[in-house]
Amino acid sequence: MTSGIVLVDKPQGVTSHDVVARARRALGTRKVGHAGTLDPMATGLLVLGVDSSTRLLTYLVGLGKEYTATIRLGASTTTDDTEGEVVGGADASAIPRADIDRGIAALTGVISQVPSTYSAIKVDGRRSYDLARSGTPVELVARTVTISAFEVLAERRDGSFVDLDVRIECSSGTYIRALARDLGAGLDRDGVAVGGHLTALRRTRVGPFRIEDAVADPDELPAALRTPASIAAELFPTITLDPEQLLDLTQGKKLELAVTDTEVLAALTPDGRLAGLIAVKNGTARVLVNFPTPEVLT
Repeated sequence: MTSGIVLVDKPQGVTSHDVVARARRALGTRKVGHAGTLDPMATGLLVLGVDSSTRLLTYLVGLGKEYTATIRLGASTTTDDTEGEVVGGADASAIPRADIDRGIAALTGVISQVPSTYSAIKVDGRRSYDLARSGTPVELVARTVTISAFEVLAERRDGSFVDLDVRIECSSGTYIRALARDLGAGLDRDGVAVGGHLTALRRTRVGPFRIEDAVADPDELPAALRTPASIAAELFPTITLDPEQLLDLTQGKKLELAVTDTEVLAALTPDGRLAGLIAVKNGTARVLVNFPTPEVLT
């Protein structure tokens, strides 16, 4: 059974589920998951877990992310991106760059953000975008997110619009569409918000994993599969267990280790494979994720 993590460059116009389905066919397994969706209009890095490595996805979902995007000032839309209907806005052509910079500064750092209505967040068991499409009023709760970088790479003024190419580094759970919406909402022309929405979005990084290392062709997925041990070593400190310790780990016995307290430690087999993830407190290890025995012992 193949197990590992693979980095995929998702094309525009397909869902994350579509990418997972393609990976299942290319890799010959049903057990494929991803560490965070991308909207169909978005492109870029999608991290897939295969077979037993899907157990690692929990530790990948919460990693920080980086995006490049294009924000259009001068119109707001129902979906906060170019796929929605225009519902407001004003001529943004005369908005000074200094005002734009101040708006970006206000959206940088630790901020409170209301997710986009057309999002996958569940409300009373239903997806927010399903409720919005059916005409049901949706009120989502604000969440705290961290925007560690919000940088303008280029600016273009075309008629009543201002297009900004930006680079954003942010915490997990951030909605880039909501940043575009809120930037436009905070800028006004004669007392009317100019509005803002997203016209392009590309995810370029998830934690230590970068788009440059991703593959776009499904036929390349088998060769691009990374071992669980190599992925774990990029995320956590590692320890190599001796055969007796390894047996105790796989049998769920108490494991005493002379190491400092560690929230997550990657435990490796003597030949360098991933046996599991453990937490160590006061010299005693607790298993967080245990990998199945043929992978560990054969």
